[in-house]
Amino acid sequence: MALLGKRNLLTIVREGPPGYFLDDGEGGEILLPGKYIPAGSQPGEVIEVFVYRDSEDRLVATTQTPLAAVGDFAALKVVDVSPSIGAFLEWGLDKDLLLPRREQGGFRKVGEKVVVYVFLDEKSNRIVASTRLQRWFSKTPPAYARDQPVKLLIAGRTPLGYKAVVDNLYQGLLYGSELSGPLDIGSSMDGFVKEVRPDGKLDLSLDRSGFARVGPITDQILEALKAAGGSLPYNDASPPDAIRTAFGVSKKAFKQAIGALYRKRLIAIIGGGIELTQK
Repeated sequence: MALLGKRNLLTIVREGPPGYFLDDGEGGEILLPGKYIPAGSQPGEVIEVFVYRDSEDRLVATTQTPLAAVGDFAALKVVDVSPSIGAFLEWGLDKDLLLPRREQGGFRKVGEKVVVYVFLDEKSNRIVASTRLQRWFSKTPPAYARDQPVKLLIAGRTPLGYKAVVDNLYQGLLYGSELSGPLDIGSSMDGFVKEVRPDGKLDLSLDRSGFARVGPITDQILEALKAAGGSLPYNDASPPDAIRTAFGVSKKAFKQAIGALYRKRLIAIIGGGIELTQK
């Protein structure tokens, strides 16, 4: 059975004027329009396609890859707005994804990037989006360990910092006081779990906690020094955003790492940066 809003492996049944017809697994067929047919494919072959509904509500397949499938959280750009219907989002297919008015959570502007959850509407059986993220997070209690790496999608700002979608399943918080600068809503990044709270929400960090983070960062700094010929224009006086851009870590973590390298006499801290003691 072909899954709506997902990628499927379907068999090419026959060819017709509009394209190929694929076996839907239930005795029916799904059209793959001619412009999406992979070169050299033939009836009887199995191909990977994404299944959705066209503007006339018919099931249709495409070899295009959407930016998000049903069950995904994603940051998508608003390309059109209808006051009576909702907003339309660019998601990598020829047909835009509808963000219904009831799911908008506020007025949306063309060009704006919004974080949404993609789901199958039970009433219309159409793929739609929602900015009301809270009800879509997993109800299974998270079982993360301290300092466990996770994938983050920055979903919004709060007075305390930034809300994030964690591993496409849970919600968490990055505290603003621990960040070196502002984050872009809709950006994706690596992070770490600081704590699993009793309510199931997660406290997050962009760096490992304590000295557990120092080892990997010292190795990274040494490799960067070697690649740069033995010196780098960064030290404990460098701006936090410059350190984050260069090494992907906070200034605090960077200072701990170069301090450890200095105590081992592997580097010297010079006026404008750091250098290897033995090149």
